[in-house]
Amino acid sequence: MSRRQSNPIQVGSVTIGGDAPIVVQSMTKTDTRNIPATIAQIKELADYGCEIVRVAVPDKEAAKSLKVIKENASIPIIADIHFDYRLAFAALKAGVDGLRLNPGNIRDPEQIAKVVKAAKQRQVPIRIGINAGSLPLAPEKYPSIAEHMVDAAMKQIKLLETLDFDLIKISLKAFDAPTTIEAYRMIAPLTTYPLHLGITEAGLPATGAIRSAVGIGILLYEGIGDTIRVSLTAQPCEEINAAYEILKSLNLRQHGPTLVSCPGCGRTETDIVALAKSVDKKLKKIRKPIKVAVMGCVVNGPGEAKDADVGIACGKGKGAIFRKGRVVNTVAEADYLSVLMAEIKLL
Repeated sequence: MSRRQSNPIQVGSVTIGGDAPIVVQSMTKTDTRNIPATIAQIKELADYGCEIVRVAVPDKEAAKSLKVIKENASIPIIADIHFDYRLAFAALKAGVDGLRLNPGNIRDPEQIAKVVKAAKQRQVPIRIGINAGSLPLAPEKYPSIAEHMVDAAMKQIKLLETLDFDLIKISLKAFDAPTTIEAYRMIAPLTTYPLHLGITEAGLPATGAIRSAVGIGILLYEGIGDTIRVSLTAQPCEEINAAYEILKSLNLRQHGPTLVSCPGCGRTETDIVALAKSVDKKLKKIRKPIKVAVMGCVVNGPGEAKDADVGIACGKGKGAIFRKGRVVNTVAEADYLSVLMAEIKLL
């Protein structure tokens, strides 16, 4: 796939845009004023593969917490600023690596100019974060929500450019996937700034991951997008897992194991669902980018298992273990899980 060319920006140690890999982000769900809990969650996210993390800054106390949080974080910190532009100054003073500003609730050009000046002095990027649920007024002027979102973003971009500021990243998020896709498609040819993709308020993991995969996945396949966040009503590490699954599905990133497992059918002569779940649980402790196949019959089983780094093709009471394309063992059904995991450890 051909990727939209964007101008790279630096967010702390992470490059977004240009030829850099698609960056995976998340957001803490702790009270930022609870410094130990926030630091612990950021560490957990980093361990899962999160590359940039955003933290809420609802008040002065939260802003004051950022200095210690930043000092104890191994990944770049983005301060999420709404309503009170003065919180952006406190966040910059604390040493954050980026700001997210919402034009829907910080609208005064003079206030924005003050923030931009301070960010420029520190070479800190700003994300213009447009959300369908908090757009500037006068929606009746626009034929669609997507056009309203794009117009709001472009006006903010022009304001920042008049202030000689170009460390800009853009997002245009909605709950509705078609609206989100339409908005990003519209803005992609209008600017070369990096685009941050997401479906906002996507929901609980089962439905939210699907909604996000549809919206984010379509755009990435079209070459649009430089960084992503999957917004789920769940612990934030689930967002990281979902984000990497989207990227792996499009062959854009490799991160941790990929499990290939058959759905099971009348040909299956073992409990393939239970086996696949057990393997998946154990694979969550592994960070190597390996491909594991758990297959239940002789139709596609041998081919998929042979194609994986390690795989099993199950038959009646016994199964063949494959490693790097060849059979290395034949095991009894009771030993499927233990022998498969032992082969994975040899990689």
